[in-house]
Amino acid sequence: MLLDEWQAVPSVLGAVKRAVDDDAGAGRFLLTGSVHADLDTQAWPGTGRLVRVEMYGLTAREITGRPGGQPFLDRLAHADIDALPPAADSPDLLGYVELALAGGFPEAALRLTGASRRAWLESYIDQLLTRDVEMLVGHRDPHLLRRYFEALALSSAGMADSKTLYQAAGIDRKTAIAYERLLTNLLVLDTLPAWTSNRLSRLVKTGKRYLVDPSLIAAALRLDHVAVLRDGNLLGRILDTFVVAQIRPEVELSPARPRLHHLRSRDGGHEVDLIAELSANRVVAVEIKATASPRVDDARHLIWLRDRLQERFLAGAVLHTGPRSFQLAERIFALPISTLWG
Repeated sequence: MLLDEWQAVPSVLGAVKRAVDDDAGAGRFLLTGSVHADLDTQAWPGTGRLVRVEMYGLTAREITGRPGGQPFLDRLAHADIDALPPAADSPDLLGYVELALAGGFPEAALRLTGASRRAWLESYIDQLLTRDVEMLVGHRDPHLLRRYFEALALSSAGMADSKTLYQAAGIDRKTAIAYERLLTNLLVLDTLPAWTSNRLSRLVKTGKRYLVDPSLIAAALRLDHVAVLRDGNLLGRILDTFVVAQIRPEVELSPARPRLHHLRSRDGGHEVDLIAELSANRVVAVEIKATASPRVDDARHLIWLRDRLQERFLAGAVLHTGPRSFQLAERIFALPISTLWG
């Protein structure tokens, strides 16, 4: 039995609890609801009775009709390039940007195109920053909140200093902290924690902020594919946000239960876009490049990490916009981004 938006009648949880206690067969109920469920409900009788599964936007694997298969990070951990084929119809750079701007919201990604899709996404942000915020926490200045959201969109997949962000939005530190917590609770902002290791010192401990869907960046900043392709900085952020949006849902399904992080040294000399920590402290690492012809130099941070972690480093990948897969160094591969769903 599926109970959707159960938080509208929270007492239904009591009935579910009694039914499960009477007959504990697994999988009898699916409870789906919005973020308000956790934040508004004072009593939670589901502990020990429910398994929580985070839901994210559609991935390109789902949109292109290729569900199933082993998650990318698990395949990468085998360090076998034959297990990492790209999609047969692998996009070019423009194709990747168009996929990113289409996003993973089902209505926008599956049913709408062009101006209709842009209008839907812009309306989604408007509703999110006004009606949803009002329902969740009461009044917030929608103009200031939108300016902060736009600052986050401009810095998605980056490590902009908090002060830079809240000054750009014209708010103070206390307000920025409240807004960031609010947008996280609304499930549109995610922070990738910094990775630490006793084998490496002098690493930045600041998290890396992402909007959860790249289409929100374009909608917030009124961008189309032409504007993205003209701006190298924005292009890199869009692709990085897109890749993480593909990998994040797979973590929920991976038998390895990886934890996602980023890495950056304090002097800025080394930076790795994505590190997935598996069991026994083993890691795989990913760099994301807006190039169709990656070189060994594009993998230099992965090589640095491999040499310091030695046997703990299982494999690394430079995800790129070209059509070919090839080896760059020992246990480090150049892979088209479409390998994520190939």
